[in-house]
Amino acid sequence: MTSTQAEIDRSYSVSNEFFKLWLDENMHYTSAAFDRDDMTLEEAQENKARVLYDFAELDDTKTVLDIGCGWGSAIDCRLRFGVREAHGITLSTEQLAYRHERGLPADKAKFILVDYAEYEPAEKYDALISVEMIDHPARPPRRATGSPSTSTAPTSTGWPGGSSPAPPSASGHPAQPHPARPQGPRRPGVHRRRHLPGRPQPRIEELVQAISPNWELERLIMRRRDYGKTTAEWLRRMRLHEQTIRSTWGDQLFDDYERYLDTCVRGFANHWSGDVQMKLRRI
Repeated sequence: MTSTQAEIDRSYSVSNEFFKLWLDENMHYTSAAFDRDDMTLEEAQENKARVLYDFAELDDTKTVLDIGCGWGSAIDCRLRFGVREAHGITLSTEQLAYRHERGLPADKAKFILVDYAEYEPAEKYDALISVEMIDHPARPPRRATGSPSTSTAPTSTGWPGGSSPAPPSASGHPAQPHPARPQGPRRPGVHRRRHLPGRPQPRIEELVQAISPNWELERLIMRRRDYGKTTAEWLRRMRLHEQTIRSTWGDQLFDDYERYLDTCVRGFANHWSGDVQMKLRRI
């Protein structure tokens, strides 16, 4: 079971202009990597892209597939860092339109509207990268029943060596607006399930267990603090635009996203949620 295209579109159909107000300049909607305390959000997002580029052992002779490629920010980074071709697959029509507006070279960048589980490339890629889309696929024991799983661990993963596994990677993002709820110390799992219909998240230990017997785990970096800092900066930036958001998209939208991001910040601070980067190699 994966998220449907309708569910994906519902998550990103507000407006690209809305997300531009509080994401970094290159529109990464995933955790940054603050490897220095003095990094800006923009620097830390570029650093995250570089870490995964290195995980995947890319260079200007390699091809790479990005599973769940968002607004194309990571594809943009990889083309600048150096790859032969970078392809991305997604289910979001709104994000797909934005990616085409980037003007990336058509002979190197390709974006495809397709479910990753149904994608069949003409040739194997040299590497796969997937950044925090683990909300969307159900873990294998649940696929037969279609039951969602509960969890706390977004991940970013890089795989050197071409293949096409079900990717263990993702993050949580707000879905459509919902009726106002009382404020309180709600754990992120409860809040995410209301914001993320059809999107389960596995625990970190389940991800490690799931790679056997086909993958070797070469590196693992915990990014809980980084994601906490990322969501805190998103929240700060969004609050700077409160008047614009309320007047353009309504009070409910601002209240929902403020509640969501605040819950994420508290979740990472209290160890209710985690984030991990993994480098896997095909056995």
